[in-house]
Amino acid sequence: MPRSRSLAAADEIRAYLIGQLNRALRYPGMFGNEGALRMLMDHLLFVEAQPEALAEQQEAWEASGAWTSAGVTGAFQGFVPGRYDDGVASVYAEFAQRRGWLRPDRVLGADEYRALRSRARSWAGEDRVWGDVVEEFGAPSVLFGGTNPLYGKTLGYLGEDPEQPIVSFHLWNGRAPDAESSWPPEHAEAILLAVRFGDGCFGDFGQCLTLTPAGERWRRELAEAVCGA
Repeated sequence: MPRSRSLAAADEIRAYLIGQLNRALRYPGMFGNEGALRMLMDHLLFVEAQPEALAEQQEAWEASGAWTSAGVTGAFQGFVPGRYDDGVASVYAEFAQRRGWLRPDRVLGADEYRALRSRARSWAGEDRVWGDVVEEFGAPSVLFGGTNPLYGKTLGYLGEDPEQPIVSFHLWNGRAPDAESSWPPEHAEAILLAVRFGDGCFGDFGQCLTLTPAGERWRRELAEAVCGA
């Protein structure tokens, strides 16, 4: 006769899923990228008895241009070469923040966050690299992606008020589309392509992005590659 077993309580299940979600946001490639993030959020919302919330968020993303037929992944196409799963994770993190699920490594004080938000766009008017961002604004609240400087990543900064948007710095590393080999990357560390404020873009995802000169160059090259295909 099988031994009876007790089941985890709802609060324990929720805490476990929140922990898994925060790991998946930081290392999306290890968990299955966008599909895994949606699945974890689906499960969390089931536990919280609000299964419709993710569909409602999808509608909001679609209205802001952050959702396409390829999900959030498709919104970054044309701005970042190849797949950009760390950037996708930063968009899902904004929803997680509003739901109270996100567990940041640090939270900026009100003055620090206000200063970052007021300067980030103009500061991105020059080409920058990963080290420049950290030197200027400190360690991120959430690092989406690994610490290897040879790989792309997103640095997210958030303040004490959960209603204020996450400011995301999108970094990339790789080779030009016409390069014979994809390895090693062109740059010693990931370069900044864009800064993004996660507070709505009115139907055009590009309006969320403040592109650096390198980001502008890549957008032109990607557009030319599509036109020449």
